[in-house]
Amino acid sequence: MLTLLILGLVAGVITSLSPCVLPVLPVVLSAAVPGRTRAASGEDTDGQQATDIRPARRWRPKSWRPFGVVAGLMLSFSLATLFGALVLKTLHLPADLLRDLGVAVLIVIGLGFVIPPFGELLERPFARLSGRNVNPDKNGIVLGLALGLLFVPCAGPVLTAIAVVGASGHVSFGAVVLTAGFAGGVGIPLLAVALAGDNIVRRTATLRKHAARLRAAGGVVMIALAILIAFNLTQGLQRLVPGYTSALENKLEGHGRVQLRNLAPNSGLKVNPHGGPGCSEDNAALVNCGPAPEPKDITEWLNTADGKPISLAQLRGKVVLVDFWTYSCINCQRTLPHLEAWYSTYKDSGLEIIGVHSPEFAFERVPNNVKEQAQALNVQYPIALDNNFGTWREYNATWPSEFLVDKNGNIRHVLLDEGHYDTTEKLIRQLLTDAKPGIALPAPTNVADQTPKASYTHETYLGFQHKPLHSTGPAPQGPGSASYHYPPTVAANTFALSGPWDAAAQSITAGPGAELKLNYQAKKVHLVAGGRGTLTVRIGGQPISSVPVNAGAPTLYTLVDQPDARRATITVTPTPGVSAYSFTFD
Repeated sequence: MLTLLILGLVAGVITSLSPCVLPVLPVVLSAAVPGRTRAASGEDTDGQQATDIRPARRWRPKSWRPFGVVAGLMLSFSLATLFGALVLKTLHLPADLLRDLGVAVLIVIGLGFVIPPFGELLERPFARLSGRNVNPDKNGIVLGLALGLLFVPCAGPVLTAIAVVGASGHVSFGAVVLTAGFAGGVGIPLLAVALAGDNIVRRTATLRKHAARLRAAGGVVMIALAILIAFNLTQGLQRLVPGYTSALENKLEGHGRVQLRNLAPNSGLKVNPHGGPGCSEDNAALVNCGPAPEPKDITEWLNTADGKPISLAQLRGKVVLVDFWTYSCINCQRTLPHLEAWYSTYKDSGLEIIGVHSPEFAFERVPNNVKEQAQALNVQYPIALDNNFGTWREYNATWPSEFLVDKNGNIRHVLLDEGHYDTTEKLIRQLLTDAKPGIALPAPTNVADQTPKASYTHETYLGFQHKPLHSTGPAPQGPGSASYHYPPTVAANTFALSGPWDAAAQSITAGPGAELKLNYQAKKVHLVAGGRGTLTVRIGGQPISSVPVNAGAPTLYTLVDQPDARRATITVTPTPGVSAYSFTFD
C-alpha cells in the first residue's frame, strides 16, 4: 500500500507540472483574489473603511480560500474518477453529465464574481446553514468541486489504471490509496500556486486596492474557460507547450507496471492458468484447474431463449467451452470459424459454447452493436455481454482466451491466445467421450488455421489513451483537434499523421484532407473504423483498394490482402468524419 501511495503521489506531481494542467491554472489563480477581506491599513479590499481589525495570527493563513479550492478539486476529481462512471452507468445517465455539471457550476460562480449582488445571492443558502455571515474568502470548496469535474489530466498509466478500476465497478482499497496519492500529488503544486497568488495580492497595495476589479476579471476568466472546455477548445493550448513530462511518465510506467496490473480488471484472480499442479496454459493434455466460475455481472444475454441467462450449473453433464472475445478484435475473429464449426458439429453430442463478450472499445459496450456484428459474423451460440468485466476478472481472461469445462464443471484446459485448434478439438472430443462413454462422434472439423506464423507488426492503437503511441512524428496526446505534418520517413511498425484529425481516447476522426501513413510487416492489414464514407488505400501513390465504411456500429475493415507477408508503407485517406480506432495484422 505504501508503494501504491508513493506511486500515486509521484504521478500526481508529474501530472500537475505537465501541459495538461494549463487550462485550470487561470481559475486557480483567480481563486486567490480575495473578496471583502481586511487589509492592514484598516481599509478593506473593496475600498471601504474597516471597523473590526484583529491582529493576524502567524500560524493561521490570511485566507482559507486557496485551501478550499484545492481540497474541493481533489475531492471531486477523486470521486468522479473512481465512482463517476459506475454511478452514471447505474442510473443510466449520459457519460458527459459530470463534466457538464462542472461547466454549469463554474459559469454560475463566475457570474457571482462578475456581479456582486448575484454572488451574495448565491452565498445566502450557506449563511442560513451556518447561521452567520459568509466570508467569501472561506468559500472556495464549491469552486474546487466544480473544477475537479473538469480537471482531466493526460491519460498517463496511473490515471488510466484508476479509471479502468472505477469503470469496472470493483474499487479495491489499493485503488482508493492510489487515487488518494494521485490527488494529493496533483493538489500540492496547485495549492502552492494558489497560495502564492493570494500572498502577492495581499502584499501589493495596488492589487488590494483593485481587488474588486480583479475578482470580476477572474469571474470573466472562469466563464470563458468553462465555455472553452464545453466546446473542447482548450487542447490547442496544451499542444503549444512541449510535453516536457513525457519521459518522466514513461519511466514511472516502467517502475509501476506490477503495482498497476494488480488494480486492472483481472485482479481478484480465481482461475490461475499460470500456477497450480499441472494447470498451465496451452497444455496439450487434459488437466484439472478447479471449478469454473459462474458468469458474473452479465448485463445481457444474446442467442438464448427469450434472452434468459444460463449458468454452468444448468449445463452439468455437458462439455462447455467458455470463450472470451470482443467483436472488432482480429485475433478473436480468426477464432470464430473454429468455434462455429465446433458448435454446429458437436452441439448434439453435448457441447455448449458461451461467448463472453468483454468490450475493448466504448462502441462495443452497446448491445445493439454486438447483436448486429454477431449476426454478421454468424455467431450462433449464447453470448454473455460482460460490459463490467465481472466474468473477465473471475477467469483472468485475455482477448481471445478459451476455457474448456468438463461435465462436472471443472476447467480442464486453458488457452490464452488464438491457434492450437487441433489440440483444442482433440480435447473437446475426449471430454465428450468421457461424458458419454461409447458415443459416436461426428468426423473432426476441417477449418483452415489462419493464425499468423510470421513476425508481424503488433496491433497499433490510434486513440490517445493508449499513449505512448507507435507513431513517427507528432501523435495525439489528449482530446481535441490538431493539424499534423508527415515526417521525412515513417519508421518500421509505426504510423504518421497528416492534415486535421480530431482525437478522442480510443479513436481519431478525419477532417478535410486528413491522411495516415502506416509502415507495417504482414499479409493483411485491418482497421477498426466507424462513421460513414470511404477508406482509400495507396502504395507509392497508386490506389490498391477503396473500402466503404458503413454507417452503424464501428467494426473491422480489411485494407490490404496480399498473398505473402511483406514490408510496405501504405497511405490511408479517409472521408472526413470517418473514425479510426486501431490497426491489426495477419
